[in-house]
Amino acid sequence: MRYVLPVIVVSQFLCTTLWFVGNAVMPEVAATFGLDELFFAHQTSAVQFGFISGTLVFAILTVADRYSPSKVFFLSSLAASVFNLGLIAEGNGASSILFLRFATGFFLAGIYPVGMKIASDYFDKGLGKSLGFLVGALVLGTAFPHLLRGYLVTQDWKYIIIAASCLAVTGGILILMWVPDGPFRKKAGVIDRAASRKIFASAGFRSASFGYFGHMWELYAFWSFVPLMLTTYINSQSGVEWNISLWSFLIIGVGCLACIGAGYLSSYAGERTTATLALAASGICCLVSPLIFQTDHPALFLGFLVFWGIVVVADSPMFSTLVAKNTHAHQRGSALTLVNCVGFFITIVSIQVLGWLLKDVPIQYLFLFLAPGPALGLLALASGRHISTEPPL
Repeated sequence: MRYVLPVIVVSQFLCTTLWFVGNAVMPEVAATFGLDELFFAHQTSAVQFGFISGTLVFAILTVADRYSPSKVFFLSSLAASVFNLGLIAEGNGASSILFLRFATGFFLAGIYPVGMKIASDYFDKGLGKSLGFLVGALVLGTAFPHLLRGYLVTQDWKYIIIAASCLAVTGGILILMWVPDGPFRKKAGVIDRAASRKIFASAGFRSASFGYFGHMWELYAFWSFVPLMLTTYINSQSGVEWNISLWSFLIIGVGCLACIGAGYLSSYAGERTTATLALAASGICCLVSPLIFQTDHPALFLGFLVFWGIVVVADSPMFSTLVAKNTHAHQRGSALTLVNCVGFFITIVSIQVLGWLLKDVPIQYLFLFLAPGPALGLLALASGRHISTEPPL
């Protein structure tokens, strides 16, 4: 069934266009409904909070382990698409937009971690490479709305919202029609109320999870502030004119290739080593960022952000692989969902912290506050003697 991985990857890409579509059109949404221009930070956090709530519910109910993950993926894509379409309704305000973004994020919990669960049910060997493609699809899907806006700047922003919902429904249908439950799937029985405690009992799982948590402190905060970084630099340099949406797409979207490349590299160097290298590089970017804002060479500034966009996410599929390999098969869906729940809660904190600091801290120094994430992640990896590179029985 060689077509399975491409179908999962395409479906993941199509569905995750819902994630940052609000960011891509937020200036137009703010102007249409009379919202503050910094509302983007709140609506981004609403999506993340919805995702957290969804992953928590899915994990507690062990949804992805008790029911067909392909059907869960399909139904979640339909629900997320409907709530996303709600953004184009007349009479929206701050509260309704935040609710709609929250609801969209809630059902994304049935797409991203469930997609990884589906992949782990098909690929017992070479899981790191498979998840590299899968997380790469998430990255490309996250960036894609910026590309849509870059090419449809003369069109009504509502078309971008509609396009994202249509793409997500298509992705759900592809999974339902072409990807049945995998051969390595082990169905869980009744709800195990002690499942979370049992999952975290593994020392290897804890180390991999804490490494992932450090990575998440940086990732979504960086993605969320890319357009603002570009805008700030343009305003500080005379004669510099960039299409911010297109460059935002490139800086975020290049992470897709990074995830795929990391997947192949892990086949030789191992997931733990690959994650360590990427996490260290992104941490260095955090520390160097104040200097790069001072450069008078626009190409150097863009090149730095592109490099940061590569290393900031290259470790993501490695951490997901390590989490999956340090969890028993009948708990894998819940483990991935639970780790995503905690990780995305951390993204809310980091995004809000940067938004709060932006009032008093010059933006060139803002991203120093992301450096503790990679540092703590590296510490977790270094101390993780019990991290297994082979899946348990």
